[in-house]
Amino acid sequence: MSEQNTDLRETVRRRYAAAAVQVTEGGTACCGPQAIEVDENFGSTLYAATDRDELPAEAVAASLGCGNPTAVADLHEGERVLDLGSGGGIDVLLSARRVGPTGKAYGLDMTEEMLALALGNARKAGVTNVEFLKGTIEAIPLPAATIDVVISNCVINLSTDKPAVFAEMFRVLKPGGRIGVSDVVADDTLTPEQRAERGDYVGCIAGALSFAEYRTGLEAAGFTDIEITPTHAVADGMHSAIVRATKSTTAQDVRTPLPMAQGGCC
Repeated sequence: MSEQNTDLRETVRRRYAAAAVQVTEGGTACCGPQAIEVDENFGSTLYAATDRDELPAEAVAASLGCGNPTAVADLHEGERVLDLGSGGGIDVLLSARRVGPTGKAYGLDMTEEMLALALGNARKAGVTNVEFLKGTIEAIPLPAATIDVVISNCVINLSTDKPAVFAEMFRVLKPGGRIGVSDVVADDTLTPEQRAERGDYVGCIAGALSFAEYRTGLEAAGFTDIEITPTHAVADGMHSAIVRATKSTTAQDVRTPLPMAQGGCC
């Protein structure tokens, strides 16, 4: 990884570590945790009130996404779900309830503070069919062909190596598996420089792929049935979008499985 990319990753890590601390410290106040300040295009308001009401306040307050991937992933009883960049755990907890006791939801995050917050939220919610792993989305610490659904909420745009992310999603999915991702996507007419003018990298804008780049990246990784549907604008020419794709039932995994990482469970 280049020095610039290493610096960007560290900037992202620090930002989300600080966000987790803000929620955790807010939870010690008399009135409970305060939601992290974001505009109306991001955060917990993008979830239905019924979803928010069934979760710990800290999980809701820590939400920084640009959509609700659990609403579009069409989860089923008994499935194994992986959330990339799981943060405070809101999508992991919602997924765990949708897949039921015979299923399982994994959360992957590189930030110790967010992992600690997520573990606490899982305990408060009384959800036991979850596991949180420390690692990066470019090198997922799970064996190949073990996951039914990969979800993510406004995190892939933060990666400095998106081809690796797409390849890893493909690797961990079982044949016939699918992705249901919320992410920021740019109009095809916007250059990387123009995207950067609309917002910074850590704010989920400068690192966004265009619609064509996103589709090409997923196709290169082996995905089929790709759909990228914008839902609302987050900046001029920049959109929150729902990204769906599948791994063919006949797909062959060619990458060497990575060893399991030490995770935390509840």
